[in-house]
Amino acid sequence: MLITFKTPAAPDVMMLENLAEYLLGIIGKQLTERGVITHDELPTAIEKLEAAVVVDKKERAEHDGHFHEGEQGHEPHEIPIGLAQRAYPFLDMLRLARKENTDILWGV
Repeated sequence: MLITFKTPAAPDVMMLENLAEYLLGIIGKQLTERGVITHDELPTAIEKLEAAVVVDKKERAEHDGHFHEGEQGHEPHEIPIGLAQRAYPFLDMLRLARKENTDILWGV
């Protein structure tokens, strides 16, 4: 199922339910049928999501040596997409909403 986040400050952001649930969990919210991230909650939400991205990037950098690209006996594989790439549109929306002092809604 697709979840659409809306705010007057930015274009709508659509994502799959499991990603929406994960990102909202990072910022301390639950994915319910309808919800809101108020403008008062935005600074903390942005801070939490940015911190999670930093941790993810650090962990991915530490594991880069574990991908055996091109080594004999190892099948080539794609490196999975990181949190920074998945969270960017949502994080951008949070920042724009904070700048415009607006809320973010979903399920409306």
